[in-house]
Amino acid sequence: MAVKKKQKYPMVKIALRKSLIGRTEKQRRVVKGLGLRKINSEVIKEKSPEIMGMVNKVDFLLEVTEVSK
Repeated sequence: MAVKKKQKYPMVKIALRKSLIGRTEKQRRVVKGLGLRKINSEVIKEKSPEIMGMVNKVDFLLEVTEVSK
């Protein structure tokens, strides 16, 4: 079986800017899955389709910026 090469994606900084109070359980799980806990917490992730799909689900709560290497 052939091994696929892992594609290298650019990095993005994702910050939680709004509260999770009053949000649905699904939205809370998406934010937790991104690794964000409190307001103003930040994580740096690869800009893969999986991560960007999660960001699009709760984009009104987040601030996303490109990170240069």
